Parts: sequence; C-alpha cells; structure tokens
Amino acid sequence: MSGLPVVDIDPSGVFKYVLIKATKGSNEQFFVRGYAWGEYHADIFEEFEGKNKDLRLSCLGGGRIEHSPDRKSILVYGYSVGFGKADHSITVGLLKSRYPDYTSITFSDEGY
Repeated sequence: MSGLPVVDIDPSGVFKYVLIKATKGSNEQFFVRGYAWGEYHADIFEEFEGKNKDLRLSCLGGGRIEHSPDRKSILVYGYSVGFGKADHSITVGLLKSRYPDYTSITFSDEGY
C-alpha cells in the first residue's frame, strides 16, 4: 500500500469522489479517488479495485469535490446514491496532507 498515492483527484473542476478503506494484513489505509470521467461513484471504486486486487477494499461512501487550483481551494460535499455519504472530515484531512499550500480545504454536508 505504501506505493499508492493516498489522494488522486483531477487537477481541477467538479467531479464525483469516493473514500476507500484498504486493508492488508493488520495495516489499514484510507484513499481518496475523484475523477470527472466517473459517471457513477461505482465506476471510480471499481477502477481502483481492479488495480489493487491484493488489498481488501471497502467503499466508505462518496460525494463531490470542487477543485479550484487557481484559488488554492477544495470543497467537499454531497453524497453517493449507491454508497452513501463519505465521512467528509476524513477526506478533508487527507486532502490537506496532499495539498498543504492550499488556503481553503473544507466540506459541507449540504448539496448533491
């Protein structure tokens, strides 16, 4: 798991994302994946799952990300119809680690 980026999202725009928990032995890690190509949250999870067959994976929910690199801001909000709402506070924590120079990385429990 150490070779996988914890966060992999599109460089800008508004898109669906999923929060994934991976387990291998006694090790556990969360991953955030978000892409505009994902018509459904399941598409994004299944793509990650297909590339990581050696891990035990579960999708902890999803939502949307509004990524504005020019403003150095990310907003996490909404939910996945199929997986439910991710714990956006976990997602924000992971995004803050990935984008330490951003001035605003927040979440809202409103919106779809």
